[in-house]
Amino acid sequence: MREVTMIGLDCATDDANVGAALGKWREGSLSVQCVTLCDRFPPAAVVGGWLGKADEPVLLALDAPLGWPAPLAQTLVRHRAGDELSAEANQMFRRMTDHAIRKNVGKKPLDVGADRIARTAHAALRFLAELRSTLSRPVPLAWSAHALEGTAAIEVYPAATLSAHGIRSAGYKKREHVAERREIIEALRARLELPIDAGLLEKNADALDAVVCLLAAKDFVEGQSVSPHDAQLAEQEGWIWSRGRSLPNRRLQRTRKLPR
Repeated sequence: MREVTMIGLDCATDDANVGAALGKWREGSLSVQCVTLCDRFPPAAVVGGWLGKADEPVLLALDAPLGWPAPLAQTLVRHRAGDELSAEANQMFRRMTDHAIRKNVGKKPLDVGADRIARTAHAALRFLAELRSTLSRPVPLAWSAHALEGTAAIEVYPAATLSAHGIRSAGYKKREHVAERREIIEALRARLELPIDAGLLEKNADALDAVVCLLAAKDFVEGQSVSPHDAQLAEQEGWIWSRGRSLPNRRLQRTRKLPR
């Protein structure tokens, strides 16, 4: 079985608040090799330095929306100030994947069409463009594990991944929530190999979320993520890759071994 290099990125509008984690996946095992904050170098420089001229497949898992609701663009393209909007608010501001995440794991993603998260989405898309330039190669979005090759990216949502794994998914973001972050770290150790020194993860929720992004990438590569029922719409709006709470009852990727 071949290796997959995985990078988890907890995106933010301020580079100093971006958490980045590097991992290696092989035969169902994920080892976290490095975790950092992008407070000294831009995210594209950090990730580009990690990847270099990597020959093995690379999967980036980004905690940020990578698209906007289709009805938003359709409604606004000809809209003029003062005119009534033809689409309902939930249609304009929420994507198909947002509804799916709420149904599958009980988490409600922020409305990318109507919230400050749109600025994070903008920053994430800028990062992808900068990374393509840094690496001088394409970085498309991945839509199936068995077709993974080169360098590709997926959208993930740490709260959904934690919830799907039965791990605490709220109440750990503030500086004083050290005990809560330690609880999450111990639960993660049962699912992936973490560095012995988890000081940065205990101290900083952005770094911890970057590692959770790696867990979401592991689920994707192992065919454990819920797939979109409308692939064409997902390719326009983006799709959050996450396990479902009850895997046997959900529409999953077809589990297929990666080629040697």
